[in-house]
Amino acid sequence: MNKHTNSFRQLALIGSTASGKTALSIKLATHLNAYILSLDSLSIYNEIDIVSAKPSIEERGDIRHFGIDVVNPDENFDVTTFIKLYQDVHAHCLNDGKNLVIVGGTSFYLKMLMDGISELPPISENTKHLTTEHLHNVEQAYDFLYTLDEAYMCNIEPTDTYRIGKALNIYFETSLVPTVYFEEHPPRATITEPLPVYQIVWEREVLRERIALRTQMMVNSGLIDEICLLEKKYGRAPNCMKSIGIKETLAYLDGVYDKKMLIEKITTNTARLAKRQTTFNNSQFENVIKGSVEALEGLLLK
Repeated sequence: MNKHTNSFRQLALIGSTASGKTALSIKLATHLNAYILSLDSLSIYNEIDIVSAKPSIEERGDIRHFGIDVVNPDENFDVTTFIKLYQDVHAHCLNDGKNLVIVGGTSFYLKMLMDGISELPPISENTKHLTTEHLHNVEQAYDFLYTLDEAYMCNIEPTDTYRIGKALNIYFETSLVPTVYFEEHPPRATITEPLPVYQIVWEREVLRERIALRTQMMVNSGLIDEICLLEKKYGRAPNCMKSIGIKETLAYLDGVYDKKMLIEKITTNTARLAKRQTTFNNSQFENVIKGSVEALEGLLLK
C-alpha cells in the first residue's frame, strides 16, 4: 500500500490510435495495483462508445478508470478538464494506496500536464456578458482581437468561437491582451513527481492493417447505429461530431459513400491521424522508453 506520497508510482503509456494501449494499460494496472487515467479526446464523452474504442465495462474489470464518460457530446472541455481529472485521480491514489497508469492517444494533454498551463483569471458576470455580446458576430470579434494581439490570434482559427471567447474573457477581465497576460502568468506544471513515459511503436504498414481491422470491427459492432443516435440527440454542431469515424459515417448516412467506401475513408483518415500522433510523440517527449507491445509488457510486468 502507498498511503504516503514517497511510495506512489506513476507511468504514462502513449502511442498512436490502434497501437494496443488500452489492453496493455489494463494489464499494467492489474500488475501495479493502479488506477487508470485515460487521456483521450473521444473516450471522455458519454454515449460515444464504439467510435472512440473506449474499453467496455467488461474490459475494465475491477480497474477504476478516470477520464471516461465525463462530459456529454454537446459539452465543451479543454486541458483544464484533464488537470482536474489528474488532481482527482492523484488524490484517490494516495488515499486508496494505489499507483497510476496514464494512457491515451491524445498526448497533447499529457504534455500540458507535464509542462503546465497558465492559470486563467476568475471571470465576472459583466465580462461574460461582454464576451457573449461580441460573439454574436464571431468574425468581428476575431478581427477586434487580431488588431490588439496578432501574435496570439494568428494561432486561432477565425471560426473557433470557444478560443475566441476565452481570449475575449482574458482581455475584458484583465485589460491585458492574451500574449501579455500569459507572459505575466507563466505556466505551472500539474505533474511534479517522476513520470516515466513508455511509447508503443509499430511499423506503419502493420499499424495500418490493425486500423483497417479495427474499423471493420467497429462497423460490425454497430458504429452506424451509434452515430445515428448521436445525430438524433445532439445534431451535427458539437465538436465531437466532426471527429474521425463520426464525420465519415454522417457522410455515409447522407449517401455520399457506400459501406465499403465508408470503411476505406475511416481507415485512411485514422492512419493519417496515427502518423500525426507519432510525429507529435516523437518530437514532444524526452527520455521515452519505446518498444513493441510485447517488449514493453515484458519490461513492465517483470
